[in-house]
Amino acid sequence: MRALQDKACSNPGCENFGKRGINIGGHGWFTTKSGRRRRHRCKICGITASTNTGTAYGGLRCTRREFDQVASLRVEGVSVSATARLTGRSRNTVARWLERASKAAERFNRKVVTDFDIVELQADELFTFIGGKSRPIWLFAIIEVSSRLWASSLVGRRSYRNTKAVLNDVILRGRLVGIPLVATDGFEYYFGAIVRLLGPACVYGQVLKTRRNNRVVRVERRVKIGTETRLKSALLESEDSQTLNTSFVERLNLTIRQGSAYLRRRSPCHARGADQLRGHVELLRCHYNFVRPHSALKFGRETRTPAMQAGLVSKRLTLNDIFTARGLTVRGFVAVVHVSVTVQPTESDAAEPPTLSWPHDQRAAA
Repeated sequence: MRALQDKACSNPGCENFGKRGINIGGHGWFTTKSGRRRRHRCKICGITASTNTGTAYGGLRCTRREFDQVASLRVEGVSVSATARLTGRSRNTVARWLERASKAAERFNRKVVTDFDIVELQADELFTFIGGKSRPIWLFAIIEVSSRLWASSLVGRRSYRNTKAVLNDVILRGRLVGIPLVATDGFEYYFGAIVRLLGPACVYGQVLKTRRNNRVVRVERRVKIGTETRLKSALLESEDSQTLNTSFVERLNLTIRQGSAYLRRRSPCHARGADQLRGHVELLRCHYNFVRPHSALKFGRETRTPAMQAGLVSKRLTLNDIFTARGLTVRGFVAVVHVSVTVQPTESDAAEPPTLSWPHDQRAAA
């Protein structure tokens, strides 16, 4: 039997489990609604499996195109009920498919969104609620400005712990390039979290907007970490920002609200639970980074996705690529080394500065 290079044994009790292309051979074909599918067999334990085994399509009695269509509609702002009407499927079926798609997108994000350059970060939060207005919840979003990569997100309370967690996730997954520029709004917990995680290794500023009758009447910019000279140097090296701003993450917020029926303003659609909202956000984030071309990343005739610009993949992906996790050219994972740095206290610091640590960019050997 001819070996299948991209397949592995799916039996956890087999010594050949997870070893792609080793002791795997073809085992005939079977017919589905979408055409013929290949079966493969492990030469060690004899377990057979199809090309859908271990993917989001496994066990579904529908075509891959129908499954992808449901996921595509959801990331374009269509509600679950409207998706069910458009596809002719029951609402419960659509909900089950979306749960599968969300889990596959979450695994894909966790595996691939890593080892990207951190040049300029902007962070913000979106307010929504689950079930009813008595249960408010927040969505933290961080964008890497130079590549427009939606680097990380977190759904939960607007607390110091969650603020630190989402920033720490970006730092551990990414790679600091020089002295990055970080910009946020005036939310009180950002300063303490950034001091603890990055300290003097960044230039951090806040953009404070004063509104009157739903209009911005004043914009104040404050440098919280670093000096005005370091800020000017960081802005001079930036290809996108001419002044301290949060414009890019606010534009990302608009994209998120337009692509999610749960997060639109004055929408009758709201998530019934936090886990449901988290899964939907992961699917939306995966689509934004890997599938949807970004209009600001147009180079000649090519319009790239944020993941292409960040160097995570070499081509624009489809939902089928994500749900099957095949046909990718992914960069190696980063090896994280922690280095301790002590920050001297200043009069402007609101809290006692702790001992800090952050990852340096060392790649693991291939």
